[in-house]
Formats: sequence, C-alpha cells, structure tokens
Amino acid sequence: MTAPALRTARMDRLETLSLSVLLCFVAALQLSVAASGVLLALTLLCWGALLVLREEQLEVPAFFWPLAAYAAVTLVSSTASVDPGLSLVDSKQLVLFLIVPLVYRLARGHRAHLFASVIIAVGAASALVGLFQYGFLHFDNLGRRPQGALTHYMTYSGSLMLVACVAAARLLFGSRDRVWPLLVLPAVLVALGLTFTRSAWVGVCVGMAVLLALRDRRLVAAVPLALALAVILAPASVTDRVYSIFDMKDPTNRDRVAMLKSGAAMVEDHPLTGVGPDQVKAVYHQYRVPESVQPLNVHLHNVPMQIAAERGLPALIVWLWFVGLVARDLYRRVCRRTGATRALAAGALASLAAMLGAGLFEYNFGDSEFLMLLLVVLTLPFAAERPESITRHI
Repeated sequence: MTAPALRTARMDRLETLSLSVLLCFVAALQLSVAASGVLLALTLLCWGALLVLREEQLEVPAFFWPLAAYAAVTLVSSTASVDPGLSLVDSKQLVLFLIVPLVYRLARGHRAHLFASVIIAVGAASALVGLFQYGFLHFDNLGRRPQGALTHYMTYSGSLMLVACVAAARLLFGSRDRVWPLLVLPAVLVALGLTFTRSAWVGVCVGMAVLLALRDRRLVAAVPLALALAVILAPASVTDRVYSIFDMKDPTNRDRVAMLKSGAAMVEDHPLTGVGPDQVKAVYHQYRVPESVQPLNVHLHNVPMQIAAERGLPALIVWLWFVGLVARDLYRRVCRRTGATRALAAGALASLAAMLGAGLFEYNFGDSEFLMLLLVVLTLPFAAERPESITRHI
C-alpha cells in the first residue's frame, strides 16, 4: 500500500472512530453524567485530530457565533465577579458549546437522522426506567421522584421533554420511521408526567403546541383537550401538582415571584457584568426580599433573570440573539415543504420552545446534562444539510 493510500485508510478509520464515539456520547447523555463527560472529551480529541490531519477549516452553523459571544461576555463577567476564582471555575461549562461544531462536522448528511433515532431509542429506555421507579420502587411523591438513570429528577424531566419533542416531530413531519416514535411518545409523556416537574410540563406543552401549529394551526386546539384528558386519568398526586401551578399560595410559587424581585435588584446594582457566574447564591442573602420562602436559593429559577443577574444585561442580549437566530433558521427549514431535514428542524424548534417555556420556572440552560442534549438536537438539522463525503487532503 502506498503512503498516500495508507494515510487515507488511517483517516477513514479515525473518521469511523470519531463517529462511533460521538454516537456513544449522545446515547450516554440520558444514562450517565460521568460517561457522557468522558465520551465528550474523547470525541473532542478525535475531532481535533481530524481537523489537523485533513487540514480542514473550522465550520460552524450561524447560531454558534452568538454562543461564542456569550462565552466571551461570560468570561468578562467572571473577571468582575464578587469571587473571580469561583466564577472562572464555573465558566468551564462554556466548553460544552464545542458540541455544536463537533456535531456539525461529524453528524452530517443522513447520519443526523441516525443520531435522532438514538436519542428517541435511549429516551424510550429512560422512560421505562422512570415508570419502573414510580410503579415498583415507590418514587411516587415530591420527596422521591423518578429520575431515570440520571442524578436529578429535573435533569431527567428536561431530557424527556426534549425526547418528546424530537419523537413528536418525526411523527408529524417525518416521511418514514413513524411507527417507532408513535410507540415511544406515550411512554415518554407518561414518565414525564410522573416526575411531578411542573416546569417540564409547561415546556412540553409549549413544544407540542409549536409542533401542532407548524403542522396545522387548527391542531393546537388538541393541546387543552389532551391536557384535560391527562388530568382526568392521572393519579391524584399528579392532579394536585397540576392544580398547584395556579395556586399563588403555594410556597414554591411565592418563592419564585420573590426570586424575580431579588434578581431585578441584582441587575439594578450590577447591570453590565452581573454578580458573576455561580455567585447568585453568595449574594442572595443581601437581596432576599421579606416575602421570600427559602432562606437561600442557589439560582433564580428563571433563565433570562438568572443570566441578567449573574452575567449582566449584555449577556442576556447576546443570549436572546442566539435564541432568535436559531429559531429563525430552524423555522425557515420547517417551512420548506420538502426536504429530509424538516422533521429534524421541527423537533429542534419545538425543543427550543420547550426550553424557553420551562426556563421561565427553572434555570435549565445552566444544567450541563440538559444543555448538552439541547445543543445536539439544535445542531442536527444543520448537520443534515451537509454532504457526507469529506474532501481529503493527501
């Protein structure tokens, strides 16, 4: 074998290895925090080696640049933080933004649909684990909720929320492989309902409403009907949790309103750089209002308010730029009446809407496990438009 042919064979093996490790990483996102972290590091190493060996230029979708700007503003905020050292350590989460160019490079063409299938399949398994926990292990109350294979019920419910959006999008907009999501979706939605996580309930309702509106605006009327049916059939504990959403005497509801007031005061005192990443908990006692319920909150349970309070108004503006840009680009792809990426784009747009809906009541954009899966889902429609073949430099 000649030297150029040998080099090409090595690059092909590295390409295959990179794709395989990335698939394992995406699968692990709903199964193990530790495993997903290790696999992400390995995938980043393989991707870096590919860029060097193939002499490729870094290519990214347009929405990556607002994320890069958000990272830059975050680092500025960290230097002006009330505790720069801790804020800089917390900013390591910014590395997760590299998932976007990573998926954009490796999950190209029809591979993107394979990644979506993996997300749905693992989500189905994760939902079954949650159902087992609820039915047999007595994870059936607010003190002990289903959490699947993950470490926290809110991360678990957020992941199920995204899976539900991806599966429903394939069911509504896909041209094939629609039986599998039809079987998976009910289990995912039931498992999500049994987590007692109200923010995720709001998010999945928003995501489903977006999907139905994109398919046919008249279908949106099905959302309240489905919700009414779910409330009728749900266990009493779940029904009581639904009613608590509208109860302003509920302690958690009152505390969320109080946190918004505290956050607004933080923004007023630190409008440009915020109090610093991961520093809301350090200064919360200074801004705690009399009507607060909890003596301490580590974050403000609201994504826009949390970003503005800990990173400043410029960071919030950049984040809104990211949301607006990716929403616009995804909507344009959904509006194409033909194209294999339409289901992926619809699922990504619904996932974004679900994140925003749930993010009014929790800081899900700051949850690393949730954020990783969200970034994968958002990038897949753009990666699917790229040719699978790579120009080789010999």
